[in-house]
Amino acid sequence: MIPEKFQHILRVMNTNIDEDEVEKLVTVMANPRQYKIPDWFLNRQKDVEDGKHSQLMSQALDTKLREDLERLKKIRAHRGLRHYWGLRVRGQHTKTTGRRGRTVGVSKKK
Repeated sequence: MIPEKFQHILRVMNTNIDEDEVEKLVTVMANPRQYKIPDWFLNRQKDVEDGKHSQLMSQALDTKLREDLERLKKIRAHRGLRHYWGLRVRGQHTKTTGRRGRTVGVSKKK
């Protein structure tokens, strides 16, 4: 019996994509605007620094996300403060859900 995650990886690795198709995919991912991919499909829309739309990959995306969070914390924006405090950022309720950390018990009366 093969686990489902391993089956998925095996299925993906056994696809019949040759090197030419892989190179085409990489070039489209690197330059999506040249292949008429719409701006709303990109993962970096209207960059704060230069105002351009772009598609970032792995390490560059992580770096930009970290820079954005640091900028929000530096200007003391509401989102930045919520990130700093480790609370939910997007307006979720926090009274009963998402409790984590040290559990506090109730002591019995003697």
